Amino acid sequence: MQKINGIASGLLVIALGAGAGAMAAESTSSQTPEAEELRYPGEKHLTHIRQLTFGGQNAEAYFSFDGSELIFQSTRDNLECDAIFRMDADGNNVRMVSSGKGVTTCSFIAPDNQSIIYASTHLAGDQCPPKPDYSQGYVWPLYKDYDIFRAGPEGDNLVRLTDTPGYDAEAVYSPLGDKIIFTSVRTGDLELFTMNPDGSEVEQLTNEPGYDGGAFFSRDGQWIVWRASRPQGKALEDYQHLLKQGLIRPGQLEIFIMNLEERKPIQLTDNGAANFGPYWHPDGKHIIFSSNMHNPKGRNFDLFLINVETRKIEQVTHYPDFDGFPMFSHDGKKLVFASNRNGKVKGETNVFMVDWRW
Repeated sequence: MQKINGIASGLLVIALGAGAGAMAAESTSSQTPEAEELRYPGEKHLTHIRQLTFGGQNAEAYFSFDGSELIFQSTRDNLECDAIFRMDADGNNVRMVSSGKGVTTCSFIAPDNQSIIYASTHLAGDQCPPKPDYSQGYVWPLYKDYDIFRAGPEGDNLVRLTDTPGYDAEAVYSPLGDKIIFTSVRTGDLELFTMNPDGSEVEQLTNEPGYDGGAFFSRDGQWIVWRASRPQGKALEDYQHLLKQGLIRPGQLEIFIMNLEERKPIQLTDNGAANFGPYWHPDGKHIIFSSNMHNPKGRNFDLFLINVETRKIEQVTHYPDFDGFPMFSHDGKKLVFASNRNGKVKGETNVFMVDWRW
């Protein structure tokens, strides 16, 4: 899920070439723009918009269980690829909690705030992994050296949780704290798995050809939502050919949900677009996600809300570039997401916080 080199945030790269757009006022770290300057017409669910980061590439910001902090990945300052950072929910007290070695992605805070998890390649070397060869078109790399690690709240006492050949990443805790869900290529395909917080009792959840990843639990821990590709024919051959090279081609991802007792995947979207970053609203009736469904071959990603029962989809953001990686706070009162809005340079991506209203 890393912005340049991984699965989920690879979708962010699609947005980088389009530019950051223009706003009524520029901002600096010492001058936060007013909320109305950050909101676009039609964004009726978003109030009191706050920009929390300023400059660089910042994405995948996820709340602590009590909503007081965020953990996120960022390429900033002298970093050449993503490291993991924490900050207060108002954007203050930013500090790096990974080593700064290798590349990291997909961080999450345990419900009891006693540990964090993230994926990292640091055991394979201190340097950032090389970017993929684009001679086969636009592809994302599946770095085989990605493994999932658990650490203390500030990155101390690092423990390796996965130790299998190939990609292990995209891990999050259950709201109950009893399970971690993650994506792995250990079976030869990209599937979803669960494990205990100590890495034991690994269990496979999906088993269909195609990519399954970026899963999140519902507030009660009984359901998951994720993005998946289900290629067929020549598209499946292309997928499997690239997978053997440690690559995957983006473009078509649909949103699925599944009850963890019944284990029967339910497809929610079917629009042929790049739908990703789904997250449950605490009411269990709605899911927010990012999509370029109005521009399937383009760079304009917005946030959308889907009613799980009716399948009705409502557009939430209207910024004409990239909005993605949304997460509701556990009380449903706040929403955090990444966006190119108000960027000072082309492709700049920052973290934004809003108060949510129905």
